[in-house]
Amino acid sequence: MALLPLESNPEVMNKFLHLLGVPNKWNIVDVYGLEQDDLACITKPVLALILLCPNNEQFNKHAEEESIKLKEEGQIITPDLFFVKQSVPNVCGTIALIHSIANNSEKLGVEGPFKQLLEKTKDLTPEKRGELLFSSEDGESFNLMAAHQELAKEGQSEVNPNEPTNNHFMALIQKDGHLYELNGSKEFPINHGPTTEDTFLEDAANVCRQFISRNAEDVNFTVMALTAAEN
Repeated sequence: MALLPLESNPEVMNKFLHLLGVPNKWNIVDVYGLEQDDLACITKPVLALILLCPNNEQFNKHAEEESIKLKEEGQIITPDLFFVKQSVPNVCGTIALIHSIANNSEKLGVEGPFKQLLEKTKDLTPEKRGELLFSSEDGESFNLMAAHQELAKEGQSEVNPNEPTNNHFMALIQKDGHLYELNGSKEFPINHGPTTEDTFLEDAANVCRQFISRNAEDVNFTVMALTAAEN
């Protein structure tokens, strides 16, 4: 059965977030702009940004060039970074959500079956991790595939699951003092340099601006933030 893609829709994402065991004191919100004044309006702390960008020729060309460069030069990757390779079509939104949650699970206070599934997969390779996360054969683990399909149906856009999507989700998170881009379609995480909890939002917004500048003629970008809910 072909899966529907998730929408870039905070209402849908929040239902998924809480279904995965994240307490209601955390939520996902739209980021309406990437300038300092816009970022100042977002409730802190911010633990992740989720970027939806066009999956086009420019995107793929840059990804290929970036991969070649990093293989030659190397990069710092913290050992406990939770990275998932995408093995199922149309689940990049769910994987971006997993990356955002799994790399902040202690701060978020994740509980329940999905937390157990994260524990079960933490020592696997990114490829095996992706396969197991979206498998429900053992009947015991959290059924991530079913959860994805249920929430994807709540979107407002009409999408044919058998056609390739033109957009792609990725997550930006802070881990051990570095800003990582986690994109399940890439070979490995991308380290975008040093950051701190205090500067993460601004640093991650700068990475988003770089993606937008490489596709300046395309308006199909959205950004969401995983942040503390307003009291």
